[in-house]
Amino acid sequence: MDQLTKDALLTAYRGGQRCFSGSDLSGVELFEVDLRQIDLQGSCLDGCYIPYGNLSGARLTRASLVNAHLGDVNLYGADLAGATLSEADLGRADLRGANLSGANLAGATLSGADLRGASLQQANLERANLSGAKLEGANLTDANLTRCNLFRATGADLTGSRCDRTTVLPSGYNYGR
Repeated sequence: MDQLTKDALLTAYRGGQRCFSGSDLSGVELFEVDLRQIDLQGSCLDGCYIPYGNLSGARLTRASLVNAHLGDVNLYGADLAGATLSEADLGRADLRGANLSGANLAGATLSGADLRGASLQQANLERANLSGAKLEGANLTDANLTRCNLFRATGADLTGSRCDRTTVLPSGYNYGR
């Protein structure tokens, strides 16, 4: 995996390059960057700092974003299928229409995130904080929601998801569902 610096990435991106799959960007600070439609499939972005960035339409399948700081980031329509986002901060992130199928979001912070229309099929959300998240139209089929916090989440359809008594359910749900 090639180590890539912030300057090298931004220079190549501004020059029209969009494919950076398999790159190592671990720990890189990318505050408020505009990287729409970037291809970072299979890349390592562990510990990256990307708050307020625009990654709409990004391809991040099988990427590793462990402990990444993605608060208020725009990931509208991004493909994060099979990505590892454990312990990542995605607070207030725009994930509308994003594909998070099979993603590992264990312990991630998604409080206030907009997940309307997102696919979270078979995603691992164990210990994730989705308090106040918008979940209208989100597909949570076979998602692991054990020890997940859904307090004040709106529009959640938990049909087919895996919850237990450790799951903090949103208003309107009870354990006898």
